[in-house]
Amino acid sequence: MDLKVPVLFLIFNRPASTQRVFDAIRQAKPSRLFVAADGPRDNRSDEAERCEQTRRIIDTVDWDCEVTTLYREKNLGCRDAVSSAIDWFFTNVEEGIILEDDCLPSQSFFGYCQELLEYYRNDMRVMQICGSNLLKNWDRNGHSYFFSNYGPVWGWASWRRAWEYYDVDMKLWPEIREKKLYEDFSLSCGEAEYRRNIYDKVYSGEINTWDYQWGFAKMISCGLCITPEINLIRNIGFGVDSTHTSEDTFYSNLETSEIMLPLKHPEYTIRDKVYDVNYNKLYLPQKKATIYQKILRILSGQ
Repeated sequence: MDLKVPVLFLIFNRPASTQRVFDAIRQAKPSRLFVAADGPRDNRSDEAERCEQTRRIIDTVDWDCEVTTLYREKNLGCRDAVSSAIDWFFTNVEEGIILEDDCLPSQSFFGYCQELLEYYRNDMRVMQICGSNLLKNWDRNGHSYFFSNYGPVWGWASWRRAWEYYDVDMKLWPEIREKKLYEDFSLSCGEAEYRRNIYDKVYSGEINTWDYQWGFAKMISCGLCITPEINLIRNIGFGVDSTHTSEDTFYSNLETSEIMLPLKHPEYTIRDKVYDVNYNKLYLPQKKATIYQKILRILSGQ
């Protein structure tokens, strides 16, 4: 397909996985490709070469495409590198698709995002289009997708108008915490405790990440996330080179399928609470605090 929607590709130091995701992007042939890369860390002797090798993959674009790059000379870390890259992306475009170097999409993911970005362009209730369905499949209504309060960022799309609510510093957290408003968007006491613990650590800088802040922005804005009826993204980044996903689990390398296009749109915009309850049970209550930190990227949309 020839993709009209801009794509932001976030890369770093993993040429093998970057090549696989790049090959999927090449098949979709986006007319505009934005590439952001963090710089090598000073304490890793071989990282500069691996970063350079990864960046050279982008030089092989062989379709009609406007390529714009943001290559950092120094390492900013996960929090600042990714958040500033998405800021940069939405400064240049009104809407677009975001893929990291370990999120391998099915080909229909691109058309799925393109159709939904247009369909919900002016619907302020919807803040994110997810490519991941971590329950693998969920078809309760015969539609191509449904709405959730949870929004994993393993392949996703959004609009500038939604990203404007993002604050990497989470300046509203002290007020939300003091008034215990986080309890209002939690499905259980366990989830409320989890949120308080994680948001405290993100706010203090103990956890160096960008994605919980995005989930926080959506929650305090009552933003809905679109989830496909089937899983469209496979995370291929589990392993020793991963930032947050260093261990294989049952949600690593989830099988992907191709979604039927054009999509079957629901006639209503209502959160599927049954899905959210099942998602919550699967990923939250049984986890201890140390395990929470190992699934940062999975639960990033919460």
